[in-house]
Amino acid sequence: MFYTYILYSNSADKFYIGATENLENRLAKHRNKNKGFTNQATDWQIVFSKNFETKIEALALERTIKNWKSKKMILKLIHKDTEHSERPDF
Repeated sequence: MFYTYILYSNSADKFYIGATENLENRLAKHRNKNKGFTNQATDWQIVFSKNFETKIEALALERTIKNWKSKKMILKLIHKDTEHSERPDF
């Protein structure tokens, strides 16, 4: 199983979009202050994830979301996905 995911950091007020095979391990790495974009915060939380059978599908959705370059579109996707569950705290 592969995942496309969106993380949100309240302290940085930023989103991060990625794809992975192991969502929990990937989140732990993002929170560990590694090099890269996510090292600016440790409070990353998963606000969206979608699973796929193949890596190609997960990477395609990741690329699509990144190409939006729109916080408004990301929020719309997240809120659509969480209509019947608890909404993330932004």
